[in-house]
Amino acid sequence: MTPILSNNYFVNFKEEAYAKLNDLILQKNPSTIFILVDENTNENCLPILLQQIATTKAIEIIEIEAGEENKNLDTCTGVWNALTELGADRKSLLINLGGGVITDLGGFVASTFKRGISFVNIPTTLLSMVDASVGGKTGVDLGVLKNQIGLFSDPEMVLIDPLFLHTITERELRSGLAEIIKYGLTYDVNIWNNVNDFDELSISNIEGLIHRSIEIKNEVVTEDPREGGIRKVLNYGHTLGHAIESYFLDSDAKEKLTHGEAIAIGMITEAYLSDKLLGFPTKNLEYIKNQLLQIYPKAPIIKEDYEPILEYLIHDKKNVGGQVNFVLLTDYEKYKFDCKVEKNLLIDALDYYLA
Repeated sequence: MTPILSNNYFVNFKEEAYAKLNDLILQKNPSTIFILVDENTNENCLPILLQQIATTKAIEIIEIEAGEENKNLDTCTGVWNALTELGADRKSLLINLGGGVITDLGGFVASTFKRGISFVNIPTTLLSMVDASVGGKTGVDLGVLKNQIGLFSDPEMVLIDPLFLHTITERELRSGLAEIIKYGLTYDVNIWNNVNDFDELSISNIEGLIHRSIEIKNEVVTEDPREGGIRKVLNYGHTLGHAIESYFLDSDAKEKLTHGEAIAIGMITEAYLSDKLLGFPTKNLEYIKNQLLQIYPKAPIIKEDYEPILEYLIHDKKNVGGQVNFVLLTDYEKYKFDCKVEKNLLIDALDYYLA
């Protein structure tokens, strides 16, 4: 697959990517190489990576606990302390090997340690490959409020190896598929047409969708690196989706949803809002709902959950002046930014999802 240039770094794929990583190590000559993993990628992905790294440099492994609940400043402090204790300096290199939690948190840690050290992202989940691989966003959650603390900072390179997808569950694969679907609905309807029947998708034919999704995101973020305009399209499904994800993450009575499961709800409900406010075709709305509910089981939301879910919207980082802003669709591949939605219509949208 052809490398993709994003700002000042490349997203490289498969075997060629490992050669590029070794070239980078040779060129930068880091004092020490650190690899950030969680317990899952330490066991399942690290052995693959270590076989590919050709260097005599010392390599230190730093492990954190897996899970969105560990994407916080306390975990960052633990990693900063580990880097310090292991003698990291400004010429050290941090390789982030894992899903979005690892790449977001690891990028933030690297960008702030000694005012910034070099880092490389190696996403190992479908979600992180198509979402976190480009755009330069790093950061952590503040409590259950997603990505409230962070900054823009580019890696030296990104390495995409679909082989790592064999180490994740089907549920995690489906989670990543939601971001691919988002690109299909907002930017390239051919993607949407290709993923309508996930049961027929294998990792081998997901590869083309991964490359196309990264191309789309890269095109958007290169044009609008700080989310002043077109980059807002990447938020489709994420306004209500993030609120639902945070609510389930914070609830002792609910099983946590994956990011993709929550975003799927967001895409259905925001398609409903699009239909009511912007004339998004009703037949497309119904098709989106039917198809997504075949991929993602209906979440156990009840009417008593509505109020706390909507309260999380107040803290959405995309808000301006306390006003919640939505990205809504007028049709496939056509969208409108900064849409204002009344509370009663948000309730109707959740009703539509549950109906």
